[in-house]
Amino acid sequence: MKKLLGSGVALVTPFNNDLSVDYSSLERVIEHVVHGGMDYVVVMGTTAESATLSSNEKKAILAFSKKILAGRLPLVYGLGGNATQRILEELSDTDFSGVDALLSVSPYYNKPSQAGIIQHYEAIADASPVPVVLYNVPGRTMSNISADTTLNLAEHPNIIGTKEASGNLEQCMQIAARKPEDFLLISGDDMFTSALRAVGGQGVISVLANAYPSIISAISHGDPETSKKATFKLLEINPLMYEESNPVGVKFLMSHLGLCDHVVRLPLCAPSKQLQERIIRAALHLENESVIDTQVGL
Repeated sequence: MKKLLGSGVALVTPFNNDLSVDYSSLERVIEHVVHGGMDYVVVMGTTAESATLSSNEKKAILAFSKKILAGRLPLVYGLGGNATQRILEELSDTDFSGVDALLSVSPYYNKPSQAGIIQHYEAIADASPVPVVLYNVPGRTMSNISADTTLNLAEHPNIIGTKEASGNLEQCMQIAARKPEDFLLISGDDMFTSALRAVGGQGVISVLANAYPSIISAISHGDPETSKKATFKLLEINPLMYEESNPVGVKFLMSHLGLCDHVVRLPLCAPSKQLQERIIRAALHLENESVIDTQVGL
């Protein structure tokens, strides 16, 4: 599906101090990533703190995002969970007009077998009115979608790709070597994107694109040397995004950049003072480096 080639951003959900959704900041973030070179937008991924949002809030955020995007970029909606029947009910209760694809995380907590994962996704793909992208993130779900399972599901006519955040390059190579030509292998890790491109991956669904869309775009679209250099720019700041869980780090970084406040909902909490200082230090270093690059024509 050519609409999802390149760089996607897993949008944060900005909150006000009273924990309500901050739609003004959400509009600012959407405009920032649109003008920063993103190829598509993902609403209600993990980075959106979707697990803490009510069904009505999710629907309202989806409708608002469609309105602000106004068709300028493709939109992917995140809808997954560990109760298959509940997902099917949500599918039937969601307005998919203006939605280009569904991103669905592998069931968490239950730790299903590979057979269970296959049946789960087949049920979703059969019911979904839009194409489905798998999302493999063992660090959160405590179960892995194996290469064989991914390739089995790739044969389903309504499953078009996978967001791979396993960190297992050999597994990704197994998928790349044997997948259908039009099946998308998408990086779920910003720092993994350049390496995944080298073995047949197609872009990234990014966290740091909320803050630095142009750098992520360079990683996804640049020639190998440009992609490598852009990746190296993020070596210092990227691990800080996850040290106290995502999106705690990236929201604080975005507050430093004036995009939104860094409020998160429990059970996440504000970053420690030490982490805040390290994020600001890394951001300033990156900003200074970017100024130097511009001055010398890089």
